[in-house]
Amino acid sequence: MAGLRDELRDLAVSVKSRIKRGADSLERLVDRDPYHIVGYRGYGRPGRVLLLGRVLQQEGLPLPDPAHSRTRNLVAMLKRLESDPLPHARVRAHLAGGDRDLVADDEGFIRQWLDVQEASEGWGEIRLELLHPPSGPATAGQAPFLVPPATASYGVISDMDDTVVQSQVTNFLRAARTVLLENARTRLPFPGVAAFYRALEAGPSGRAHNPIFYVSSSPWNLYDVISDFLAVQAIPVGPLLLRDWDLGPSLLRNAAHKSGILTEILATYAELPFMLVGDSAQEDPEIYAEVVAAHPRRLLAVYIRNVMAHPERSAQIRKLAEQVAASGSTLVLADDTLAVARHAAAHGWIRESSLADIGQEKRADEGDGGKEEAPGVEKKSAPTVVVDAEVRAADLD
Repeated sequence: MAGLRDELRDLAVSVKSRIKRGADSLERLVDRDPYHIVGYRGYGRPGRVLLLGRVLQQEGLPLPDPAHSRTRNLVAMLKRLESDPLPHARVRAHLAGGDRDLVADDEGFIRQWLDVQEASEGWGEIRLELLHPPSGPATAGQAPFLVPPATASYGVISDMDDTVVQSQVTNFLRAARTVLLENARTRLPFPGVAAFYRALEAGPSGRAHNPIFYVSSSPWNLYDVISDFLAVQAIPVGPLLLRDWDLGPSLLRNAAHKSGILTEILATYAELPFMLVGDSAQEDPEIYAEVVAAHPRRLLAVYIRNVMAHPERSAQIRKLAEQVAASGSTLVLADDTLAVARHAAAHGWIRESSLADIGQEKRADEGDGGKEEAPGVEKKSAPTVVVDAEVRAADLD
């Protein structure tokens, strides 16, 4: 029975793929908008980087504006979600050591590790050229990448939805409304998160330039929204790693997507310890606990934002926290950014002096400083739970 079910599923995916390819081919015959190359922020080491990008048609999306109506935001979001990629596009990467020709996949994505002689510490970029565009003039683009400096004392891998940005993924209708009707300038962060991430980037020295990697289950179609949101909120820039929402079995494999990216990042920087930041709404605690177990004493801390006021979920995370502690790390479950920041400062991972800035920004984000609170976000009050490798379990007031 299971074998028949798998065969039927594979057949459905194959039929869907063929129909989509035919529809895309027909659409390209009548839709002559020019194609362009979108470069996504990748990462790497000196001499070797991960190139990320996609070849899409120009949609003419407006720049985000707080004054835009929800109808205008909805139209822009629908354009993003109905993106028109160029399957198997040929792209040339211009490199100092010699150009490299690449071929995109059937959704127009390019994901390739490259030897790049000019890749040194800090931000760099690879110039890309679209070869043989089917319509319009030849186009070029740039794919940025980050090589963490030698001053970095640790790295941070953070989820986005309901960890950094208020998305309300525990309520489907609220989440859909937020994604479809808001833009990068109207969506709001969790109180104090921007100042906290700046403190993490600065590290204990204030000049560490610790890399922050943002890993999300959101589709690549929302890349510009998330990137603009980080810029507007003055949250540190970092590689932004999303996923392809292809309609198939892979759409349900969120845990495999995240754990795969985390494993690749940890392998790329084998000498660097990391922190993991996520939320309790999805599978972050479970995914992170498995990563910590696979890399004992490599992860400094696991910070989980409590966005589900359910005792049974807190109990589940407590058990995972014990597993994390057994692997030599620390798990903190909190619904307050400042509580997490205090824990980081107590361990010497951020400067004690940064707590004042985080507290001030938190109050401003909560409405006590000119920033409007996001509608529909429920206030929660729960004790901060810390399970430490040294202190097995404790509750902080």
